[in-house]
Amino acid sequence: MTYSQHIRAVLTLGLPLIGGHLAQFAIGLTDTIMLGWYGAESLAALTLATAFFFVFFLMGCGFAWAVMPLVAQAAASDDTQTVRRVTRMGLWLSGLYWAAVMPLLWFSGAILLALGQTEALAADAQTYLRIAGFGMLPALLVMVLKSYLAALERTRVVLLVTVLAAIANGMGNYALIFGNWGAPELGIAGAAIAAILSQLTALVAIAVYTQRRMPQHAMFQRFWRADPQMFARVFRLGVPIGLTTLAEVGLFEATAIMMGWLGTVPLAAHGIALQTASATFMVHLGFGNVATIRAGNALGRNDPEHLARGARTVLGLSLAMSLMTITLFLTLPHLLVSAFIDPADPARDAIVATGVTLLAVAALFQLVDGAQVVALGILRGMQDTRVPMIMAIAAYWGVGIPASYVFGFVLGGEAVGIWLGLVFGLTLAALAMLWRFWGQSLPGMRGQNAGHLAPATDPH
Repeated sequence: MTYSQHIRAVLTLGLPLIGGHLAQFAIGLTDTIMLGWYGAESLAALTLATAFFFVFFLMGCGFAWAVMPLVAQAAASDDTQTVRRVTRMGLWLSGLYWAAVMPLLWFSGAILLALGQTEALAADAQTYLRIAGFGMLPALLVMVLKSYLAALERTRVVLLVTVLAAIANGMGNYALIFGNWGAPELGIAGAAIAAILSQLTALVAIAVYTQRRMPQHAMFQRFWRADPQMFARVFRLGVPIGLTTLAEVGLFEATAIMMGWLGTVPLAAHGIALQTASATFMVHLGFGNVATIRAGNALGRNDPEHLARGARTVLGLSLAMSLMTITLFLTLPHLLVSAFIDPADPARDAIVATGVTLLAVAALFQLVDGAQVVALGILRGMQDTRVPMIMAIAAYWGVGIPASYVFGFVLGGEAVGIWLGLVFGLTLAALAMLWRFWGQSLPGMRGQNAGHLAPATDPH
């Protein structure tokens, strides 16, 4: 394929995935806005509860993300049986993972109290988590089926299902938080119920699509039959992916805690700047998913030159997006930050001033953040997850968090210093992941010595 053909293929596959990530982002934004309207106490409890929830949810998504490269590789060699086996065991592992973590969500109040939260805040957060915890199961199953369909390049349905879930979530929130349309006014509990309704809506829609439009995979026939060999394979690939994700989430959670030490204004500015940067990060995450799928296909065809050309293409598109984002952050920072703040808020000017500075730092890490997530996606497509996990933990926790503390507090950089630490951690991760691919994984595939990266398709 020429580079222009690669670009068309990446955009055809990637734009629906990017739209799906933005729709998922909109679900969280809708929850924040609506509970913010309902009351500051409820919003604070939601912020705490969702941070707790997503630590466990994203860890569990490792099994779903492991399905994507395995299905892509099997699909490239027309191995329908392996596609089915991989996806089923991804569903099994997601269900077992949920059963293991649900008790932590049910008794989250005691955990939050032990972490220094107030009794009232911990109680409200536990109310949300006890209800929303039951929604984690369908949410994880949906993630597996999305990965399966995306790997088969059925990305439009992934977008449509996520948009449908976002609509269901918004309507559920409007009815159950405020008591509209004859529904009871339930506040934060209403938001949790709306989340479950949204996740069940998505699960039913994607399961029906899979059953009707992908009958060749017979995904739900004899679903109860165990497959120990494939179970172990998905497990071995999924755990490092989950731990890598957890390491990155931990980096940003740690910076939020450090911002809280500086006071309300820096923490508010941090939240606004991070929310803005997260929206643009969804584009890079979509490109990272495309990189995983196309790398998995190249692996299945044993075509290293196709892999290298595709990697250059998706990294180039991510770079172009980063340059556009940097321009936006540097030219319109006041407009972006002030949109989040009530003009009557007495702290508005201070928050805007800090937020504008943080967006300038965010412009710095757009380049490296996009590069590291795309490079990580390529490595996942090659089923190379253990060494990247070690690299990520070392970069985020060994460099990023200590650098944030040193720049922010030891050297007196405060909010800007904390974010500079983020830049250091993400830069090291990007360089390490790119070196791993270009310096080791790709040459190994070219030399036909990548057996540990490309396990043979199971014959059963």
